[in-house]
Amino acid sequence: MAEEAARLWALGRRDEAIVLFGALQAQHPDDPGLALRLGMALLLGGRLAEALPLLEQAAALAPGDATALAWLDRALGAVHGQGAMADAVPALQARLAEAPDNLNRRVRLASTLLANGRFDEGWPHYAWRWRGMAEEWRQPADPLVRPDPASWRGRRVLLFAEQGFGDSLQFLRYVRPAQAIAAELIVEVQPALKRLAATLPGRPAVLGQGEPVPAHDVAVPLLHLPWAFGTVPATIPGEVPYLAADAAAAARWRTRLAGLPGLKVGLAWAGDPRPQDRAAHRVDRRRSVALAALAPLGGVRGVSFVSLQTGEAARQVPPPGMVLHDWTAELGDFADTAALMQALDLVVTVDTACVHLAGALGRPVWMLNRFDSCWRWLRDRDDSPWYPTLRQFRQAAPGEWGGVVQRVAAALAERVG
Repeated sequence: MAEEAARLWALGRRDEAIVLFGALQAQHPDDPGLALRLGMALLLGGRLAEALPLLEQAAALAPGDATALAWLDRALGAVHGQGAMADAVPALQARLAEAPDNLNRRVRLASTLLANGRFDEGWPHYAWRWRGMAEEWRQPADPLVRPDPASWRGRRVLLFAEQGFGDSLQFLRYVRPAQAIAAELIVEVQPALKRLAATLPGRPAVLGQGEPVPAHDVAVPLLHLPWAFGTVPATIPGEVPYLAADAAAAARWRTRLAGLPGLKVGLAWAGDPRPQDRAAHRVDRRRSVALAALAPLGGVRGVSFVSLQTGEAARQVPPPGMVLHDWTAELGDFADTAALMQALDLVVTVDTACVHLAGALGRPVWMLNRFDSCWRWLRDRDDSPWYPTLRQFRQAAPGEWGGVVQRVAAALAERVG
């Protein structure tokens, strides 16, 4: 029967093969080889929830078996990427207990806990990301120790960007509570964010990365701030806007856009591909969508689309029926983009910096979200406690953009009506 199951699998008849493997495993539940083969088949067939307990069983029945452990790690990695299932947490914790210094296992557990809203458990594990960072230009004193805001009183505190533009935009919200404690605050961000970050409440000193940094008493990475302030979903500082567009520049954009009929909708369909980073590149391929796939949006009457897309993806040609107005050549940094966004009625975008910029400005924003969503968007939600003006449209299955686009088109038509 095992040979027949393997033959069916080789022929691409996976469902039939899984049935046979399942029958065999039911007859011999203590056989680690059968548990492994059935778990492998289920995992390769996309049935992660069924595969995980079998691969855990195979690893338990054959302690130290390298193949079983490798497939279990693969399944746990898929858990991190495909839905962050709550029932995977015990398995992730068990795997981490076997190798507490394993960075990948630590970050998988952190992301899964955070995605399930278990922030108090997730932040300490998420701090381990610093063990995998190569940057030597800036390091917190001890990245695995929770920062204590009470110790900032009477001191000069440096808050610094550590990841992408979207991460910086999201966690600049913590400047406001930090200012209420520190004697003086310095904020260091990517140069493209410097002008915009200068609009933060209280107008802290803002530097662009690469500029000389004045002496300071404490240095805290931006993504450590939720941990420092003990943030849980109910206590996320969600007050918006906390960034502002230049009023005169926004007024000029409103004048230019006044001639466009109907609802003025900004559109971004792709993130930064980052080909030099294999893991980030794979994520970008899953979060981005081809402009051609947005053709149903072009069929909605009473909408004028304005491009917010930059980079290589901006060269894509709009599908038939979609008119896309493009002034992105005039956008030099995020302050310029913020002024344009302020003149729009709505932003529709995939999960990239545009989401965070619109949310931080308090602008209405709809996000087309991939199935294996980032932890920050939590599970099973179409809103976000991070951004009160955000609405999510999630994939029902990996790669399934068609249904997402159709739902966005229907929502647009309703909005126009």
